[in-house]
Amino acid sequence: MGRLLVTGGAGFIGSNFVHYVLENTGHTVTVLDKLTYAGNRASLEGLDPQRFELVVGDIADASVVDPLVAQLSGPGDAVVHYAAESHNDNSLNDPSPFLTTNIIGTFTLIEAARKHGVRFHHISTDEVYGDLELDDPARFTEQTPYNPSSPYSSTKAGSDLLVRAWVRSFGLQATISNCSNNYGPYQHVEKFIPRQITNVLRGERPRLYGKGENVRDWIHANDHSSAVLTILEKGVIGETYLIGADGEKNNKEVVELILTELGQPADAYDHVTDRAGHDLRYAIDSTKLRTELGWTPQFSDFESGLADTIAWYRDNEAWWAPSKDATEAFYASKGQ
Repeated sequence: MGRLLVTGGAGFIGSNFVHYVLENTGHTVTVLDKLTYAGNRASLEGLDPQRFELVVGDIADASVVDPLVAQLSGPGDAVVHYAAESHNDNSLNDPSPFLTTNIIGTFTLIEAARKHGVRFHHISTDEVYGDLELDDPARFTEQTPYNPSSPYSSTKAGSDLLVRAWVRSFGLQATISNCSNNYGPYQHVEKFIPRQITNVLRGERPRLYGKGENVRDWIHANDHSSAVLTILEKGVIGETYLIGADGEKNNKEVVELILTELGQPADAYDHVTDRAGHDLRYAIDSTKLRTELGWTPQFSDFESGLADTIAWYRDNEAWWAPSKDATEAFYASKGQ
């Protein structure tokens, strides 16, 4: 049992982690979230007020961050850093928030953790490694060189390197994880899977970038959460662990699965102009995490996990509807 400060805990992956922690451990959780468009109070409704608190604030503001980190003094206490600007399309439209949150925000947090001697876990992405050819049998490993291709992935790569430098230069008690694409409840409708699901639920045709051949390695958010807890409990300070569940699917396959699950023809979608610099393929080799720390994913069947996710969006229109129109208006302005 300990106290966790979870940054970005009102966002998609962070809120799933908060739910998972409170349901499966004895930890208490404080969420620090700026509540930008990607954060949603409704994702944290109904949580036990004896074990959960939401603080609205900016991770780049030391006057907010420092006192929260200073409260973490027990052996099980830690900062779990999910907060990030994360949408590639937005980073291409305006990179500046990505620099502020992903670089300055991470710097502010690790300085506070260093000052107060607090355990720190940094959540990152496989996108820092760039992409793989579609016919390449290789997967990303902890030794893969960084080769980011967008303002988003480059700022995440920068934040990873900051954490590594603080471990080496200042003895920061930190670990890093790089995870593949997540899916599950509470994901903003600007993202690929929920955008397609909610389009079909509204009677609109999904829209697919280019030919839809781009491959992503999908993992359910609960599996990501269990992996992070495993790293917090068993991970070696200074080490990086890749998190993946062997869920490679190309975008065309995913859209067709969504349409089929919702009773529509599998080809009832439109192709739109491809995104600039669109990475071809991501694939994670999570051998180190599995063999050294004993982690295994529970959602190994992507189709069943996707069906559960579709059901969640079908049953929770009140959660996603307020942001749907603005999201589609943005994409329409880009011809997408």
